Amino acid sequence: MMNAAPASRFLRACAGLPVDATPIWLMRQAGRYMRNYLDVRAKYSMLDCIHTPELAAELTLQPIKAFEMDAAIIFSDILPPLMGMGLNLEFVKGEGPVLHNRLERPYDIDRLATPPAEQTMSGTLGAIKLVSAELGHHTPLIGFAGAPFTLASYAIEGGGSKTYQRTKTLMYNEPTAWQRLMHKLVTVQADYMRKQVQAGAAALQLFDSWAGHALGRLDYIHYVQPFNTQLFHMLADLDVPLINFSTGTSSYIEAVAQCGGTVLSVDWHMPIDEVWTRVGTDRPIQGNLDPIALLSNWRELKFRADDVLDRIAGRPGHIFNLGHGIFKETPVDNVKRLVDYVHERTLTPPTGGWA
Repeated sequence: MMNAAPASRFLRACAGLPVDATPIWLMRQAGRYMRNYLDVRAKYSMLDCIHTPELAAELTLQPIKAFEMDAAIIFSDILPPLMGMGLNLEFVKGEGPVLHNRLERPYDIDRLATPPAEQTMSGTLGAIKLVSAELGHHTPLIGFAGAPFTLASYAIEGGGSKTYQRTKTLMYNEPTAWQRLMHKLVTVQADYMRKQVQAGAAALQLFDSWAGHALGRLDYIHYVQPFNTQLFHMLADLDVPLINFSTGTSSYIEAVAQCGGTVLSVDWHMPIDEVWTRVGTDRPIQGNLDPIALLSNWRELKFRADDVLDRIAGRPGHIFNLGHGIFKETPVDNVKRLVDYVHERTLTPPTGGWA
């Protein structure tokens, strides 16, 4: 938690403080729905864009220049830290990320390295320095990383999965190897996230995108919660907000919240006011518009945005966001209209200035 009252809407909301309008940013806001993003990607590969500071900085700033976003998020991906650990990552067109030497047995886990982020993620750290210098104090920059389970599932499956059969089989049959893998991932991610703050990130988000889709409550508590908790604990001394994001975890959202983080970011599977009641309304919350709503006509999109805002009822500590990333088919005009509408609808200039 920040020691001094911040000035930006986003950081104030992360601290549960009053704001003049609800802050909004959108996950994957620098991405394939934007024409200028596609122009850059036509020339450079995904990994080139991630590892080249100037390219990553340009892509990060594109939506900030196009829309009135209240925060930027560094252009990167959750998977490149696995490359530094010894895995061969490729982003295959039409298929997504592929890890060619996936983890198949405990020996593979024991061979994984845990190098410092300066050696393996220097491109992203360099991009953070460039972007934070350009944005100054006007727009906060969010750094991010993947949570241990989500990274482990990619590393074991060799890419995305619908069943997580390989991951859960190793997890169940080799519990001590699973713990070693989790501890290595916690070590790498804690260092990486800390270095992002040192480079200029004003907030951090931990993406646990797949645990809720793969695991029930008991498995989450046993195989995931201890390691997410450890990771947040290792970052607790940082003077920035820590955002705890997951999807598919509505049935055990309390267990997710118990892991830590300043802000809880939730998907669209449960009304946001119900989530907030379950975890405590003193906890800042982020979300929770269904990303598909951005593909709708304005009447439907406005209705769904209003539903989120009505459920919050103007209480401080809310950051408007999607429940997951923007789809590539999203009309740019819908993004602009949504951002402007959230600000216009919630604008209430404070009397006598912010406390």
